[in-house]
Amino acid sequence: MIIAIDGPAGAGKSTLARSLAARLGYRYLNTGAMYRAFAWKALREKIELEDASRLGDLARSATIEFQDYGERERILIDGIDVSDEIATPEITEASSVVSACAEVRRALVALQRQMARDGGVVAEGRDTGTVVFPDADLKIYLDASSDSRSSRRHDEDVSRGIPTTLEETRSNILERDKRDSTRNTSPLVRARDAIYLDSSALSISEMIEQAMKLVNSRLTRND
Repeated sequence: MIIAIDGPAGAGKSTLARSLAARLGYRYLNTGAMYRAFAWKALREKIELEDASRLGDLARSATIEFQDYGERERILIDGIDVSDEIATPEITEASSVVSACAEVRRALVALQRQMARDGGVVAEGRDTGTVVFPDADLKIYLDASSDSRSSRRHDEDVSRGIPTTLEETRSNILERDKRDSTRNTSPLVRARDAIYLDSSALSISEMIEQAMKLVNSRLTRND
């Protein structure tokens, strides 16, 4: 199967997708990390983030790949491991800007589809069920309250040693929500056939178990 998990920042998409992929023996495809890696490359090349033409050229020429080291997945762009560098607030902000560029999305969507051409993939992002894999076997829209998402993202940043306050994180989350949901290219929306899952009051294990019930139900139906 191809499983697509969409939702806003901080809802728990990466945790859920990675866990489902591990349980199923599927490949985990973090589309958001691809945009972050591309943003890192654009900043390194000193390209203006509003220069759609140059961004498009860079996206079409860039090589992005994932390498699996057991529980540690690394992302490389043009052979450079940027897994640690792309976790900063600067890259988070830049990735939100470049991901609104139609030419960038076109190039990366083509690459994402190529990565999933053999199936057996759990993909997560903000348009995986609506644009990247509109015919996915199972679509989950993972959501959570803004308070829950802000708290989770703040805890993640603190654990990485990133200096920030909860209010700063909340402000960034809300700004990201607005930008993602109102952009002209591939806005964040719930696919009509996506199953809604609210993780606000769920522990990680509860969230995973609920999602696994959906997966098993779909697998049984397919059999």
